[in-house]
Amino acid sequence: MGEEFRRNLLGPEPTYLPEETEVLARLEAGDEAADLAARFPASSLPWAILAEEAWAGGRTIESYAYARVGYHRGLDALRRSGWRGTGPIPWEHEPNRGFLRALYALGRAAGAIGETAEVERIGKFLDDSDPQAQAAIEAAGRP
Repeated sequence: MGEEFRRNLLGPEPTYLPEETEVLARLEAGDEAADLAARFPASSLPWAILAEEAWAGGRTIESYAYARVGYHRGLDALRRSGWRGTGPIPWEHEPNRGFLRALYALGRAAGAIGETAEVERIGKFLDDSDPQAQAAIEAAGRP
């Protein structure tokens, strides 16, 4: 995005997940998302990619399931990083993107199966995490 994350100075500090250099290196080397999810199951990124691939293939329920796993793995990682259930999770910080992509994918798949309350909750969570995240994900051309 190029622009520094702006936050409410009275609110909680932003949460920055740790770098996942090995996951990224394996992804850049061409490893498949399914292999990465098996090798690094705590990482949200492979699960988000699997959710995106399933969505692109018209497999809505698979997309939902993969996104749900990525979301929960991300919540675990956020809590380990000091997140207390609220506060910014900036998109500009690359390690946060796997979680935010999983969150986006979960909301999209929930909408496709008519889970209206979940869509609203996820939309608010994504916007509260980083108001720029949804636009950034969509601009990246993710399925």
